[in-house]
Amino acid sequence: MEYTIREAQIEDMEQVLNLVQELADFENEPNAVEITKTDLIKDGFGEQKMFDCFVADTNDGIVGIALFYSRYSTWKGPAIHLEDLIVSEKMRGSGLGTALLDEVVKYGDRMGVKRISWEVLDWNEPAIEFYEKKGANVLRDWDVVHLDEKGIKNYINNIG
Repeated sequence: MEYTIREAQIEDMEQVLNLVQELADFENEPNAVEITKTDLIKDGFGEQKMFDCFVADTNDGIVGIALFYSRYSTWKGPAIHLEDLIVSEKMRGSGLGTALLDEVVKYGDRMGVKRISWEVLDWNEPAIEFYEKKGANVLRDWDVVHLDEKGIKNYINNIG
């Protein structure tokens, strides 16, 4: 199946959300997605743009995304965080993941970033192998730390 990698448009956000849900299902978190199409439009195309996104477009619609945003490393300087690299199950193994990752890396190079980082679940061996083959270092001695919305509220309520 032929595809084109391009920057996401507002009208792609429903299909982007569908792929985010597909990833949540794959990661055994089917009820974890709280964002809506409206959120994606506001956050990706509003006054305060919070992310950029490349999509893989086919005659059948969007079959892959790479959603990322700017961040800053106090050790390295400007960086990009790749929030999600999602390839629809029907397109896995087609080279689409490589094409999407290539676009993010080329974008990062054009922007002069010093690092591109992302997370991968420790049980997702195919993804780990894919990233390592691309030259990425999988840092197995780091743990991801999150404060979810409830945790943020609890934290605020406990500040003295």
